[in-house]
Amino acid sequence: MGLLRIAMVVGPWFPVPPEGYGGTELVAYNLSLELHRRGHHVTVFGQEGSRGPFEVVPLAPPEWSGDLGTKFQAPRENTFLHRVHELIRRRSFDIVHDHSGSTGILLATLLGHPGAVATLHTAVSGPQCDFLAEVDDVVRLVGISHSQQARCPQVDWTAMVYNAVDPSEYRPVFRRQDKGDYVIQLARISPKKAQHLSIELARRAGVRLLLAGKVDQDAIDYFEREIQPHIGRTVEWRENIAGDEKVRLLAEAQAMVFPIQWEEPFGLAMIEAMVSGTPVLATPRGAASEVVDAGITGWIAPDVDGLLDAYGRLDDIDLRRCAEHAGRRFGPQQMGDGYLSVYESTRFGQTFSKPA
Repeated sequence: MGLLRIAMVVGPWFPVPPEGYGGTELVAYNLSLELHRRGHHVTVFGQEGSRGPFEVVPLAPPEWSGDLGTKFQAPRENTFLHRVHELIRRRSFDIVHDHSGSTGILLATLLGHPGAVATLHTAVSGPQCDFLAEVDDVVRLVGISHSQQARCPQVDWTAMVYNAVDPSEYRPVFRRQDKGDYVIQLARISPKKAQHLSIELARRAGVRLLLAGKVDQDAIDYFEREIQPHIGRTVEWRENIAGDEKVRLLAEAQAMVFPIQWEEPFGLAMIEAMVSGTPVLATPRGAASEVVDAGITGWIAPDVDGLLDAYGRLDDIDLRRCAEHAGRRFGPQQMGDGYLSVYESTRFGQTFSKPA
């Protein structure tokens, strides 16, 4: 396969790479970097402030971030995607790779580009699966975990490619005596992320807890009822951590707590912790059991009692092995190989259809 011209359609909500929150943007950035490193011409369509050694086309102002999760989300997204696809029509790309979601996939089908690829970064079920099954003969659909794909058995998925982080961007701590006196949960505040269970675990384990994540509009009541009353000497909350602060806090934590109560399709924060030499304590929901290798990069347990037992077994995990193992499984090279295989399957210049 020769060198490709790749349009990477991300979204209007956060810059690429993100300055804090923005898992999809971080994945798209790492993929774009890896493809650029291999000599492919990558054009990223995203928010103003996006940057990289590849071409960047900024089509959304930063203030649009505040519209995410409001009544203005859909019109902002529609405006952004219209701008993107008007530009794509006028240019020549081998691959148009969408990361923006269902609306972006719909536009890709209407555009009729023979090299249309879409990665689903969110949980999928019900009517969304029906929609994906309608378009899977026009757009190559990629899932980010087997758990995610299993929720849409009617979809003809082209591939499953795990998300990745760049281990060189993290500073792992391998000696337990150099770790801090806290565990961390890096996630938006939500009942599905179950910070209240992290608080219970930390209390019973007698360890400090650092919660880092923004509060969604629909989770304000949850935050005020279940989280805010506990914030103090043993529970700390920060709305956003980024850059060197994030790298340090991940590396110095004794563990990342991930007691999710929903079918999360991946969980990028888990691999950020692992490559930092920080094991993950997670519940067996969504992709957690795929991502965490028990006894190597963390432990899986069904409830707080089990997670408390797992916390007591953290010393059984070799922290250097944890980081190296995660880097091999979830590094940019593995992700780049996966997507290049998908791109190759598009048979440039030709449409394709499922067998009758």
